[in-house]
Amino acid sequence: MSAPPDQATVDAPPKRNGTTTSALLEKYAKQKERIKTKTGPPGGFDPTPLPDAPPGYTVKFTFYRAFHLPIADLHLHSSDPFIYATLLHAAPTRHKEDPVLTRRTRTLRRTTEPEWREEWIVANVPASGFALKCRLYDEDWPDHDDRLGNVTVRVPHVSEDWEGFGPEGKIFEVKKRSGSRRAYFVHGIRSVFCRNVPLTPRLQLGIEVLGKSDPPHAQVYTVGPTHWVKHYSPMIGWVTGVKVNKDADNDATSSIHSKKSRRTKKFDFQANEIQLAGPVPPKLYHRYVEFRPMIGRMFSSKGLRGRILNAVLHKQHHRVYNFDSSTEYGNFEACSEEASLQFLKMVHFDEGGRIFTYVITLDGLMRFTETGKEFGIDLLSKHSMHSDVATYIACSGEFFIRRLAHPRKSHHRHHSHVSGESSSTQAPTPPTHPPNENIGDGPPKSPPPPKPQLYQLIIDNDSGTYRPDKSVLPDLQKFLERNLPGMEIKAMHCDEEELKKMKKMQMEIKKKEGPAVRMVLNRSPSSSSFSSDDESRLGDLANLGDDDDDEGGGLGLRSKKERAFDLVQEPQRWREVIGYPKKRKTGDLEKGKGLDGAGDEDEKVGGKVREEEEEEEGVKEGGDGKAEGDVKGHGGKTKVDGDVKDLSDSKEQDEKREEKSGDTEGNGSGNGNGDAASSGVETKA
Repeated sequence: MSAPPDQATVDAPPKRNGTTTSALLEKYAKQKERIKTKTGPPGGFDPTPLPDAPPGYTVKFTFYRAFHLPIADLHLHSSDPFIYATLLHAAPTRHKEDPVLTRRTRTLRRTTEPEWREEWIVANVPASGFALKCRLYDEDWPDHDDRLGNVTVRVPHVSEDWEGFGPEGKIFEVKKRSGSRRAYFVHGIRSVFCRNVPLTPRLQLGIEVLGKSDPPHAQVYTVGPTHWVKHYSPMIGWVTGVKVNKDADNDATSSIHSKKSRRTKKFDFQANEIQLAGPVPPKLYHRYVEFRPMIGRMFSSKGLRGRILNAVLHKQHHRVYNFDSSTEYGNFEACSEEASLQFLKMVHFDEGGRIFTYVITLDGLMRFTETGKEFGIDLLSKHSMHSDVATYIACSGEFFIRRLAHPRKSHHRHHSHVSGESSSTQAPTPPTHPPNENIGDGPPKSPPPPKPQLYQLIIDNDSGTYRPDKSVLPDLQKFLERNLPGMEIKAMHCDEEELKKMKKMQMEIKKKEGPAVRMVLNRSPSSSSFSSDDESRLGDLANLGDDDDDEGGGLGLRSKKERAFDLVQEPQRWREVIGYPKKRKTGDLEKGKGLDGAGDEDEKVGGKVREEEEEEEGVKEGGDGKAEGDVKGHGGKTKVDGDVKDLSDSKEQDEKREEKSGDTEGNGSGNGNGDAASSGVETKA
């Protein structure tokens, strides 16, 4: 007969692959603590140089047209087609996570015979060839876009002697296997009854070699055409109270205070993309900062929680940068004053004291949206959302526009305005708006003058996600000065006191000239009851931050989606995230106090302690965010903020309750947050 097992052996936790669960948890905790205690967590500026590569070639791709596409929108008997192209090549990269080059054409409405005739010029395509994959879609916002098929063109070798596809391009058959079954089922029926409609769609493409590219040869980038895209979201615009002109040209022509100003404006939140002419300076190379292990899994989409968070941010990106019938497209001449003027139109010149959050990709695509305390939409101001969860980007931060009273009289402007440098040839800064309101023609009294020389772009590296280094600011400034000539560019470090004062001026002018703050956000009840002009509550929203998240808000002022986001990142905080009452000590139960000194109060009924868990919407009726003040019960009636609510249908019910509770008086007081503690009377909301 074998000896009984030792008690310690019985109580030991189960093993997983030879390692106890407690050991795994301890290892994870040590790894997390080690990353937190690092003075410089992994990420931020990456000094990895460009690899050596032989000279490449500049290639022009032309998307001509498509033939006989299937009908994806049955109710319209047509489609809204566009092409999403990806360029794959064998050129060496600094890291395997570097993004591939992509290009999206504009969407053509209600046609199965689209004709785009759009060009895409790429530099440093290697001589070893490339593969161009063109996916055709039918745009269906807010639903998923329907796949209409794809065409893959493989070129094994590129040289200056290669003839390409000729001036009219080449026609390729579209592979239907990856297309929408529903669309091709209808298309098959259509081809049976219409002899002139073939079953297989076709795509006409053009490829031409323009010559050898300039160094650096290891950097494959978009040369042109430089273009811009405006994405509109009326719902987000209504939520945040953002109004824009129906015609962007009105920014520089119409009077701000004209009688027709109300009719010429609309609620719209605007997300912007502008393709700058490459190459991006090689020094502008930043990786996300892994200040928590969960951040690494989120960007790499590893593990269950990492995949969930990655998918959430991708969805947020596509929600803000959505393509629909209101999306606007356009091209402009690269590195010209036309480019500067188009950029100023997209930021509405110096109107309203706006501040923008931006991200510049490694291919020179600049994405930006307006930011501020009132833009409290879930994850909206996260640079990870703007970058579409890209591992590496060029730079990120914030910027704003100021109007000069007159152009600065200096011929060395591009060498003297880099933050931290000085020059004897630099002229003093003329008066600007903001803060001055009377410096000539322009907001808030007249339309902004359409002259790039009268505007100053202040751009910084204020990004907790990527934390761009101060040393790259001169390269960022030179890159923007080349792409936006005429404007005065000033790149500054986010910790400079002068920059903080400028941003404070922007906020003050925004209160005077900007739109009224509309606080009807998707927030928890603790924050949904403050008014649209309650600046103190906006301050609370900014000050209550999560200790582990430099960009997040306090748990008490977070929406359901944000709480779920936090719960996925740190499951051990589930009590705090969902608002579950904390465990209490025996001594505190007798005193009727919780461990945190606030929250739900315990109630003693019949000598027993009873804890009531409130719903997240709070004890309320009629949609009030929370019940403020004391709650008092008298004879079956409860008084909440002066409103008397009858809780009993008859005196007999009251008498039965009094008999059950004994000789007690139905008087109690709440904790000021709508939590009612009463004896003898059961309060239901």
